[in-house]
Amino acid sequence: MVVVGESEGKTVAVKSRFKRVCVFCGSSSGKKDCYQDAAIELGKELVARKVDLVYGGGSIGLMGLVSQSVHEGGGHVLGIIPVTLMSKEITGVTVGEVRAVADMHQRKREMGLLSDAFIALPGGYGTLEELLEVITWSQLGIHNKPVGLLNVDGYYNFLLAFIDKAVEDGFIKPYQREIFVSAPNAKDLVQKLEEYVPVKDAVVSSLKWEREQVGLNSSLPAEIARF
Repeated sequence: MVVVGESEGKTVAVKSRFKRVCVFCGSSSGKKDCYQDAAIELGKELVARKVDLVYGGGSIGLMGLVSQSVHEGGGHVLGIIPVTLMSKEITGVTVGEVRAVADMHQRKREMGLLSDAFIALPGGYGTLEELLEVITWSQLGIHNKPVGLLNVDGYYNFLLAFIDKAVEDGFIKPYQREIFVSAPNAKDLVQKLEEYVPVKDAVVSSLKWEREQVGLNSSLPAEIARF
C-alpha cells in the first residue's frame, strides 16, 4: 500500500494497478537540469507506489538516473539492452538486473511483454521511436496498456502540436488522440496512468492477432496481445 493523499484529514492509501512500468528515455542527460531532476523524480514516484522499473539498460544519461533512483529506493530494476550497445551505454557499475538481448527488436519485445504501462521521458530518436511504436500498438488493438508522456518543461510541446495537427487534417481520428496521456511532472502523469481507460476501436479490437500473424515474420503483436 502507498500513501497518495488525504481525505477529510485522513490518510488515503491505495495499491498501484501496475507491477512494472517501462520507461523510455535518453542515454544523454540533456542540457537542462530539469530533465535530470524529472528522471530522479519519476524513479522516486515509482518507488513510492511500489512499482518496479523496466528500461533500456544503460547506466548513463537519463537512463542511468531513473534506474539509480529506483534502485536506491529499494525497487527492482530490469535493464534490457542489445549486446552491441553495451559498450556504448553501460559505463561503470550498473544497478539491478541487466538482461542482454540480440538486437533492438528483441529489446522492445521484452519491454512490451514485461511491462504494464509505458512512460517516455525526454530523449532523442530512439525514445521517440519506442514511444510512437507502443502508441501504434495501442491504436491497432495489439495491447491496451497505458502510455504516458512526461512533458518536462514543455519538451514535447511540438510533438503534441504535430499530433493535434494530424487530428485536424484527418490522419488521426479524434478519439485516438486519447490513446496516450501527458503531464509536466511524474506524480500527475503516473496518477493519470492509474486512471487510464483504454480507447477502443470496435473493428480493430475484434482482430485476432495470433491468426493475423500466422505465416508472417513477426510474432510480437500476438505475444503482446496476450498480456
